[in-house]
Amino acid sequence: MPKVGNMHPLFSDEYYMQLALYEAEAAAEAGEIPVGAVIVCQHRIIAKTRNQTEQLTDVTAHAEILAITAAADYLGSKYLKDCTLYVTLEPCVMCGGALYWSQIGRIVYGASDDKRGYSLLTQNILHPKTTVKRGILEQEITQLLKKFFLRLRT
Repeated sequence: MPKVGNMHPLFSDEYYMQLALYEAEAAAEAGEIPVGAVIVCQHRIIAKTRNQTEQLTDVTAHAEILAITAAADYLGSKYLKDCTLYVTLEPCVMCGGALYWSQIGRIVYGASDDKRGYSLLTQNILHPKTTVKRGILEQEITQLLKKFFLRLRT
């Protein structure tokens, strides 16, 4: 298996984002807005989720919220300081607030959300120690979102 720089591909942002993209595709197939999330702690996947607002009839059942809950349960801690969230779409303000309270160490997202993304309101919604990386697999994720919404309109 080829390496990415000095890093094994299993530990790359692209690898984990691809897993989040698979979750987003599964969400789309289930009629959910295609957002997927993966939380990784010390190179171990501790949560894999997707949007389930329709399935659960719950407006708070965003992929990020479900991932935070699963990761906190796995770790036995409400704080996710040593974790990275990989999410296909920029978190909304609600999810940004939950990520703040979880003190997640790092967020990596694929596509920006020009309508409801947290950064439209403020960059300060996240915990001051949280780092953010944007644009991983952005083209593939944007294509999935456009295809999903086009299908809804036809």
